[in-house]
Amino acid sequence: MGNDFKEVETKWQKVWEENKTYRTDCNDFSKPKFFVMDMFPYPSAVGLHVGHVEGYTATDALSRMKRMQGFNVLHPIGYDAFGLPAEQFAIKNNKNPGPYTDQNIDNFRVQLKRLGFSYDWDREVKTSDPDYYKWTQWIFLKLQEKGLAYEDYRTVNYCPALGTVSANEEVVDGKSERGG
Repeated sequence: MGNDFKEVETKWQKVWEENKTYRTDCNDFSKPKFFVMDMFPYPSAVGLHVGHVEGYTATDALSRMKRMQGFNVLHPIGYDAFGLPAEQFAIKNNKNPGPYTDQNIDNFRVQLKRLGFSYDWDREVKTSDPDYYKWTQWIFLKLQEKGLAYEDYRTVNYCPALGTVSANEEVVDGKSERGG
């Protein structure tokens, strides 16, 4: 006896979305809170790869287990849309980074929903959204006020091909991994 898995998946994904099954009520103090945060994928490709799925499966299983144990679980998803990976991917494909990144995010969202991950989709974020990055700017200014973020003269890894500084972790044998 065969099953039409696509039909079954589509049915339940629609139910989950319509009922906001994984929406977190942050004002529900009747249950202990549990927060699960995934590394946001870089929309620097047209789709997710198996490494994304591997990592997100583990955190999804943890989120589901904690819900079954009675926790009020917040499991958001977002996209790390700033930075070189997204910009370089757009340039490589002769596209404007803004719209191209948004297009890639749309595809990532479809893929993540089809995989059935239990994210709170009402809390989806994009790091290039002004309503998101205003808070990273705010916290940076608070750190600066306390002397924890400051300007200094230091040796940096400048990559002429990229026209920017690379982090130490992005440099191998004195060369930028992305720019050469």
